[in-house]
Amino acid sequence: MTISAQPKIWTDEEFMALPDNGDRYEIVNGELRIVGNSGMQHGYIAIFLGGRMVVYVVDRKLGVVCDSSTAFKMKSGNKRSPDISFVAKDRLKGLKKLPRGFFEGAPDLAVEVIPPSNTFEEIHQKIVEYFESGSRLVWVINPDEESVIVYRSATPDRLLKKTDFLDGEEVVDGFRLEIAELFTDLDFD
Repeated sequence: MTISAQPKIWTDEEFMALPDNGDRYEIVNGELRIVGNSGMQHGYIAIFLGGRMVVYVVDRKLGVVCDSSTAFKMKSGNKRSPDISFVAKDRLKGLKKLPRGFFEGAPDLAVEVIPPSNTFEEIHQKIVEYFESGSRLVWVINPDEESVIVYRSATPDRLLKKTDFLDGEEVVDGFRLEIAELFTDLDFD
């Protein structure tokens, strides 16, 4: 007779009590995964785009933009943390303050910047879970190819190159950013 171990059911309190040692965590199928550091290029792209989005979203009172330390509860029970996330104001109605814990469901827009350590399968599984849990738009940024893949469902919708624009469509209405701005060469002369 084989006895199989059941995956651990993590409470919000246990997850929030994990050590604050610089690591980011996700829970996937009951297993705690450390989402390691991704390097300076990854961080720069995420903060640059996130900063542009925050200014745009706050000025227009469209919702909230969160960073990669924010975990979302997926329908599967997994807790996922996109590099950047946007939650529309309609889903926040009635709240005076944002939850201290996790948000139920996926963000309306999830942004993933592909780090060198992730496999395509890992990114694809996240995309599937985002859409199963309520996302309406996902952007996957590939720094190596200087491109962005836009998803409106769990299958790719279109590939954007440096000459194209990111468009928030009806999710982040009116937001546009030239892809080339994410990948500019440094010039500090």
